[in-house]
Amino acid sequence: MRRLRSQLAGALVSLLVLAAGATGCGGSPEAAGGAGTPGTTAAADRVEPLPDTPQPRLPVTVRSADGREVTVRRTGRIVPLSGGLSEIVFTLGLGRRVVARDITATFQQAAKLPVVTRNHDVSAESVLSLKPDLVLAEQTTGPAEAMDQIRAAGVPVLVVAPAKGLADVGPRIRAVAGALGVPAAGAELTRRSEQRIAAVRETVPRHRGKPRVAFLYLRGSASVYLIGGADSGATSLLEAAGAVDAGAASGLTKDFTALTSEALAQAAPDAVLVMSKGLRSVGGVDGLLKIPGVAQTPAGLDRRVVSVEDGVLLNYGPRTDRVLASVVHQLYDGGPAA
Repeated sequence: MRRLRSQLAGALVSLLVLAAGATGCGGSPEAAGGAGTPGTTAAADRVEPLPDTPQPRLPVTVRSADGREVTVRRTGRIVPLSGGLSEIVFTLGLGRRVVARDITATFQQAAKLPVVTRNHDVSAESVLSLKPDLVLAEQTTGPAEAMDQIRAAGVPVLVVAPAKGLADVGPRIRAVAGALGVPAAGAELTRRSEQRIAAVRETVPRHRGKPRVAFLYLRGSASVYLIGGADSGATSLLEAAGAVDAGAASGLTKDFTALTSEALAQAAPDAVLVMSKGLRSVGGVDGLLKIPGVAQTPAGLDRRVVSVEDGVLLNYGPRTDRVLASVVHQLYDGGPAA
């Protein structure tokens, strides 16, 4: 479950669109999408860097989320070990300094970088072969032996506190920006991100009631079917979209629980939120409705499915406004899911 949480939050999972893709994971220089604009594939697959490339002022010493003090002297070669952290570095305007990526960094600008993870576990040898100046990691990044090996080689490793909700957008951006020696750019990106999220929240219909939405994690090839609870990471996003997290409201307190007919009946969702890859893995909406209990829910009867690209759904970073805009669009305007 540790790796599942890492994939979902890291950080999974990178703008929200219909199943073909939204990530967590558009912009521009490169293709900007404004707040409140439903995602398109092109917009979703790119990040929107700040207009001015910042110049790092180094060295800096910062406190890592694991309690260590980390001194960063150079940032010419950066290795972010999650899609969410990669997204922040690129959006700060320092993407050209990134020399590798985690498998969850799915946005277009990072696509050609070498992957230094194996089944979501970090390969210390692969990281060290790239001679990084700085490694950025999540608290769930592992295995611990690999991270210790990277530190033992003298590479600074900054661990960033996890993304659990909208309130974490600013702190995560500022933590990364501080370690990169560009705190002013971090403050600017935080303001932009929070303003855009606020603008999208203003578009949520206030006269339509609060739909109950269940977050389902699906991997049909492995027969993994889970329903999110209060600790899944989706509650904050759903509440911002004017919805109720049906799993949490039904009393599920853990991050994920096995999906059963009884759990679905208790949650009684009006809609379900899924990752696009997971939806494809079960055969689209038709396949989803064949999972026991789904077709009998209000969501199943109405075929009301909100699909989100894996690499961005729960990143809670610079593209969260577009994730939220797409959720709102699909939830209230009936955007299709494949």
